[in-house]
Amino acid sequence: MDFTEEQLRRYSRHILLPEVGGKGQKKISQAKVFLVGAGGLGCPVGYYLAAAGVGRIGIIDNDTVEISNLQRQIAHNTKRIGMPKVISAKQTFEELNPDVEVVPYKDKLTTKNILDLIKDYDIVVDGSDNFSTRYMVNDACVMLKKPLVSGAILRFEGQVTTIIPEEGPCYRCLFEEPPPPGLVPSCQEAGVLGVLTGVIGSLQATEVLKIILGKGELLKGELIIYNALRMSFRKVKVPKNPDCPMCGSHPTIKELIDYEEYCSLQAH
Repeated sequence: MDFTEEQLRRYSRHILLPEVGGKGQKKISQAKVFLVGAGGLGCPVGYYLAAAGVGRIGIIDNDTVEISNLQRQIAHNTKRIGMPKVISAKQTFEELNPDVEVVPYKDKLTTKNILDLIKDYDIVVDGSDNFSTRYMVNDACVMLKKPLVSGAILRFEGQVTTIIPEEGPCYRCLFEEPPPPGLVPSCQEAGVLGVLTGVIGSLQATEVLKIILGKGELLKGELIIYNALRMSFRKVKVPKNPDCPMCGSHPTIKELIDYEEYCSLQAH
């Protein structure tokens, strides 16, 4: 593709970077990224990827905008309370950059639809707020060999890791199984500092752009932990587990597990 004059001006600060240039910006414009969630993390990730000119952004979320979201979910606003989050996010991202196609999926991500949904995308970004979705997304990405940028937040702390199937560890190498229901509170139960989502979401968006460009060192085999109260970043090495049930030498997980069902059975 040849850039128009307007696009050359829009992406000029990228094109000036030797690591990006015109070729890199073209890669960005041809990339397809799938976002799990249009909430605290999905909003800043989508915002920055749209600003960067990512060609297609798929985004799935079954929720509608509520007033309690607006303290951190920057793609939405007061006038859109009651609107599906994916429609609100699509409007915001496409208004920011009309070059970008945002494909909204107002649906619940399940073991039945995830493989079909992500198969045509290059990279998956997980901004979900529960363990059952996090494990399902990890497993689906390992099965389809899709790069995954996973983020999580709670109270004043957030974490990010990048999973490149067959090259590094997966989420199960770090945490083999979800914690028992009720052990870890949700953001709804424990609260979250609004700006924390911006920090973690921006780190996720950075990893996505590095994957697209093939530049820099990814958080492959590493977990970065950010503490807002201490203003500290800590990197933890995550070794690949040869006995991992998903990506190990002899994987035992052959199909996607419905952890919502599994966790509710555990709870009872």
